[in-house]
Amino acid sequence: MTQSIIDTGKVLRQIVIGQLLGVEENRMDVRPEGFNNTVRWNVGHVAYWMDKYSTLSFGTPSNLPASYETLFNSGTKPEDWTFAPPSKEELIGTLAAQLDRLSEVTPDRLDRPLDAPFEMGPFRFETAGELFNFALMHEAIHLGVVSSQLKLIS
Repeated sequence: MTQSIIDTGKVLRQIVIGQLLGVEENRMDVRPEGFNNTVRWNVGHVAYWMDKYSTLSFGTPSNLPASYETLFNSGTKPEDWTFAPPSKEELIGTLAAQLDRLSEVTPDRLDRPLDAPFEMGPFRFETAGELFNFALMHEAIHLGVVSSQLKLIS
């Protein structure tokens, strides 16, 4: 794998943060018709899974509160939340901290095999780079969802 994957990850994260900066706090929890979740959920979900994928790919310890799993794991939704989610500013701080940690990833680390293959449905990832690249695709998908939600909310 090459440095370009890491650089793409940094650019993607900067785009996500930039988009989030322009969202008013009161729009973070609007769920447009046809969507299962909100902007806040999508952003938290991206942060949660990047943390998980980074732990699996690079062995980095999680820097997220345990509440992120309850709030933002796959299959969760805001209607089920029983406590307050992180604010927009907290989410931006989490995303920025993860962006900083991306600078510590080097191309040689992407070629390393995972401790155990990571399987998700029909997909099987065997190297850190394969899983990290999937994490970037996952983030880009949710960026598209957030962009669509924001167009409907406006």
